Amino acid sequence: MASFKASAGILVACLIASVGICQPAPAPASKIETPFSAASITTLLEKVNRYQTEHPVKNKSDRNWERGTWFTGVMAAGAATGDTNYFEQAWRFGEEQQWQPGTEKSGGNVLTCTQTYLELYFLKHDRACIAPVIAWLDSGKPNTPSGAKVWYLEGGRRYADSLYVGAPALAMLAKATGDQKYLDWMNAFFWDVQAELFDAEAGLFYRDARFIGTKTVNGKKIFWSRGNGWAFASLPRILACLPENDSNRPKFVALFKQMAVAIAKQQQPDGLWRANLGDAAELPAPESSGSGFFCYGMSWGIRNGLLDRKTFLPIVRKAWVGLTGCVSEAGMVRFGQPVGDRPVAVNAEDTHEYVTGAFLLAGSEVLRLVNTGVLSAKED
Repeated sequence: MASFKASAGILVACLIASVGICQPAPAPASKIETPFSAASITTLLEKVNRYQTEHPVKNKSDRNWERGTWFTGVMAAGAATGDTNYFEQAWRFGEEQQWQPGTEKSGGNVLTCTQTYLELYFLKHDRACIAPVIAWLDSGKPNTPSGAKVWYLEGGRRYADSLYVGAPALAMLAKATGDQKYLDWMNAFFWDVQAELFDAEAGLFYRDARFIGTKTVNGKKIFWSRGNGWAFASLPRILACLPENDSNRPKFVALFKQMAVAIAKQQQPDGLWRANLGDAAELPAPESSGSGFFCYGMSWGIRNGLLDRKTFLPIVRKAWVGLTGCVSEAGMVRFGQPVGDRPVAVNAEDTHEYVTGAFLLAGSEVLRLVNTGVLSAKED
């Protein structure tokens, strides 16, 4: 196993460079008195990650999108806290999986775990971390960009989730190798999905084409919270690796800003979002996985100067307080919608590894805002 402790400061710096309807807010089992204290956030990230490590949902050999999303959060926590234990945890995961892509049939989903391998590659520059994904992408298999023009479908459909689980890996791989073809594949993939599924009027994504034109019982559109979380959270990860002179960069930035405004409008008084952004009344329980992605993306946007602090800091503040309220005494992130492809009812004890991942992503970016003095206990 690789040791990350000797040059932790350098490693963290390298990783950072690379990458109205209301239901009462969930009451935490142990109230967090100082949600904007760096020490409290660090402790909470450790607690949540430890709980998930001790209570895995998937078996040890799993490397598919649920676990892959958790480990994107693990890597973010390591970068934000400087705690190399997170990197060592991720390295063990990569070694156990022999750095292989996921085993799913969807081209997008297969790449989720490789994002962690790539982030570790940026730290250690060990080609073993990325050789298997390069071989898979170049294999000519039907679910690869070298084997099919539209390789990123799920059940024959374009789907919003793919923008997080698949697209950032290609941007990271382009950065790692300097090979333009990965950016070409990523841009073709992302903008093809966006062209079909993005509702420009609403500023939000449909999960897939089945939901275009469909309505809730209240006659409103269906914009799945986590589906939009997948899409929104993909943008920081792509932009972190996209060259400044890439011709598509302004489009990514514009989409990020448009989505941020649209998502902010749907935040509920408890700081969280509901399973259907288009109709909060339909399913009024808070939903933490989409909320985690939204908090992550907006915090990143503030930190990187893409979102106005005055407008978005209050939104992030409310979101983080709401998210901390979802954490149980044991460290389980509750109110996370189960695996699915549309808005459904959420129960307090619903959780999963990807729910933990979204929380770790959010907390890591909030911690960075706190550490840079952008966000404090004082109202902004």
